[in-house]
Amino acid sequence: MAASGLKVPEMALRVCVVPLALASLWEMATNAQADDTYGEVKFSDLSGFSYLVGVNAVTAAYALVSILLSSLKPLARYDWVILVMDQASAYLLVTSASAAAELLQLARRGDREVSWGEVCSYFGRFCGKATVSLALHAAALACFVALALVSAFRVLSTTGSSCHPPKHAQAQEHEQGRYN
Repeated sequence: MAASGLKVPEMALRVCVVPLALASLWEMATNAQADDTYGEVKFSDLSGFSYLVGVNAVTAAYALVSILLSSLKPLARYDWVILVMDQASAYLLVTSASAAAELLQLARRGDREVSWGEVCSYFGRFCGKATVSLALHAAALACFVALALVSAFRVLSTTGSSCHPPKHAQAQEHEQGRYN
């Protein structure tokens, strides 16, 4: 498939990222629960959840800007920039997903070695919303991983980069007996 044949799937992935990241952001940013015995917990009390919200905002904004730019004019001149930005977005999503997943794991299971009890039995709605947010975040991550692959393919196909030597070089090496 030629790089130009990937424009529609690429645009579809970029369009999908925006609502996924915004839904994850909204679900987490509105996440709070109070308990008469244990008090209140909010997403902003936990730095990993705050990081997830920030990364969702950044990646949704970047996806929106890249959609707008690609609809105005072709981004062929900026293929390397798009590749780097897509990969950076994917990396940010990975790091924030892992931070949030660790917090959620601790909330669900606790850590007996340091005497931390699980808290999801007391703050079930909070844990449920955090789980939904993390699932939406993971879907946005999957889109950005695919976008990074598409961007890399586009850059490599337009620059002519290849892992194999050109055919004429192979023929010369074969004629000279250096190629097996």
